[in-house]
Amino acid sequence: MRGRRKTPAGPLPQRDGIDAVRVRLPEDPEGRWGCVGEYLLGRFGGAIGAGRVAAMLDAGRFVGADGTGVRSDEPYTAGRSLWFHRDFAAEEPVPFPIGIVYRDGHLVVADKPHFLATTPRGRHITETAVARLRRELGVPTLQPAHRLDRLTAGLVLFVVRPEERGAYQTLFRDRLVSKEYEAVAPYDPELVLPRTVRSRIVKERGVLAAREEPGEANSESRVELVERRGSLGRYRLVPATGRTHQLRVHMNALGVPIVHDPLYPVVEPEEAVEDWNRPLQLLARRLEFTDPVSGEPRRFESGLRLSAWPER
Repeated sequence: MRGRRKTPAGPLPQRDGIDAVRVRLPEDPEGRWGCVGEYLLGRFGGAIGAGRVAAMLDAGRFVGADGTGVRSDEPYTAGRSLWFHRDFAAEEPVPFPIGIVYRDGHLVVADKPHFLATTPRGRHITETAVARLRRELGVPTLQPAHRLDRLTAGLVLFVVRPEERGAYQTLFRDRLVSKEYEAVAPYDPELVLPRTVRSRIVKERGVLAAREEPGEANSESRVELVERRGSLGRYRLVPATGRTHQLRVHMNALGVPIVHDPLYPVVEPEEAVEDWNRPLQLLARRLEFTDPVSGEPRRFESGLRLSAWPER
């Protein structure tokens, strides 16, 4: 079986913790593109405007494998790789630090704050955990082994060496990582706990909230009440699967939606989602697994606390 072709290393250093974009010139049997500029204008002109693409070419912002800026009139060569940095829109900084729970030459275990995305997506690019950690730690190769929802705080495992990332990702894919979450939600004296919740969760692209529907279950969560304070409870949540918004959906289905959840049971306006004073009361508290590289047992615990359940 032929191995996957290795992606060539790019000549441009990261900018603000973000890699340059690689463009591979496709095959052109019909001879549509006589020069590099024609292809780049056709590919990116609709998104950012032909004038902007031309200005980037003039400024030498598209570079070849040797790091030299390419000219617009250079002959088109199928299979050639070019690199460039995108222009990032201004982002509002997330005003909370990223804690470091553990760090060695293989792993960084971070305590991600609420409101910070794990990886670049949509309008969150430089204000993401991976970009900030690359900048703050000076480790440009850092990559997450899994993802944590932007509104959820807590433990995220990052891998230092690219060649080891697959081994750690496989742990999460094969459900070999024991994960425990903590949540603050309403207390319902009629809700019998502990219990295991199983349901079929569907999340459609472009739709903010996931939903449950009839059919074979594809999600499973263990829900336990740890303690009660008046009308609120502190819950231990142990997911056996990893569907999008799974814990939030299951808590809402039980009639005890997580405090400050902007999607369940009602989708709130965007400004409510970005209220720093109302973070979703959900925390990735613990990760436990056997290290696939060293063979050692690993157990990490978050140092964060949920604001709706302060220490006494």
